[in-house]
Amino acid sequence: MDKIKILVADDHEIVRYGICSVLATAEDIEVVGESSTGAKTVEMFKELRPDVSIIDITMPDMNGIETTREIHKIDPKAKILILTM
Repeated sequence: MDKIKILVADDHEIVRYGICSVLATAEDIEVVGESSTGAKTVEMFKELRPDVSIIDITMPDMNGIETTREIHKIDPKAKILILTM
């Protein structure tokens, strides 16, 4: 069975670390990339084509909603989870 590829985007390194640490305990999940800005997340999405993207709603340059819109222009069926406090 193929692993679920995850892209994690949050501007706080400690939050990304925590999310990635939890996901690393699952045998069927692989974190394929991490990003701290919306623009970088969109670029990484184009390159990595993750199965799921976990995106913080508040990031520099582009918030999570704007980032999601840009990703959906690339792939309208992209699966995205948006994090908020």
